[in-house]
Amino acid sequence: MEHSSDDIASARSLQFATYINVSISTIWLYDYACSLHEEWTFLLRSQWSKVKCMYIVTRYLPFIILAVNLYLNFTSNDNSNRCQVLGIMGTGLGVASVIFSECLFILRTYVVWNKNRMLLAATLSTFFTFIVASLIIDSTASVLAKYATSAIPGITGCYNSSTSFQLFIQYLLLSVFQLGLMMLTLIRAIQSWRMNSNRLYVVLVKHNVFYYTCGFLFSLTNVFTSLLFQYAYRTLLEEFQVIILAILATRMHHHLWQMNQHAYRSDALVRIPISDMSSLNSTV
Repeated sequence: MEHSSDDIASARSLQFATYINVSISTIWLYDYACSLHEEWTFLLRSQWSKVKCMYIVTRYLPFIILAVNLYLNFTSNDNSNRCQVLGIMGTGLGVASVIFSECLFILRTYVVWNKNRMLLAATLSTFFTFIVASLIIDSTASVLAKYATSAIPGITGCYNSSTSFQLFIQYLLLSVFQLGLMMLTLIRAIQSWRMNSNRLYVVLVKHNVFYYTCGFLFSLTNVFTSLLFQYAYRTLLEEFQVIILAILATRMHHHLWQMNQHAYRSDALVRIPISDMSSLNSTV
């Protein structure tokens, strides 16, 4: 049986998406295995706080996301309704993961700005406005979405075949938000680089800038892929962005906590008031 060029292209996109998802899962599991000792040291020794709960959600939610997406990739999904349910579930969990990752760094920006409550209120208001807008776009797109499977036997998985371009808006909003937070961090760093040169503060600023830069570039890339690509290629980097942001957020939280613990023991550093970030409890 001969297949059209469209069937072959969609099958290749599904195969490529499967390779990418397996690679992402491998990266996540490898990162978790390498940091297992640090992970449990942090979980057992750090004080319980709202920030720690946010960390745990950010750290372990990707396991569920990866499981859902791998199931979607490797299971024969002849039922389009089941594809749609799994697709919506994966997208929703991905959005939740990004929200928790971003909230961790919003609080870091709040600390960099000497706990300016007006800045925190403005940042959270903007962030949750963007979240509501993204959820509305997601829900509208999910209702109208049509999921397709490969017509070629042996090719598993399904993808959103809708031609709607609404999804690029949520990436555009996220990129604007991350660019704004990066600028806020840089402005504060320029203002205080002579007055505050202790090591923890410098690391905090570097973490913020690096995280926001990565997030901005990923979001901008997803804007273009959602507009220019077809088949499964359109959403190829969505999961990659979610997982990389989760890795960065949790790894940087580990690093900052370890440095702060060292500062407690040695008293050689002038600490900024974050301890294990439990002092931020009052802000959430």
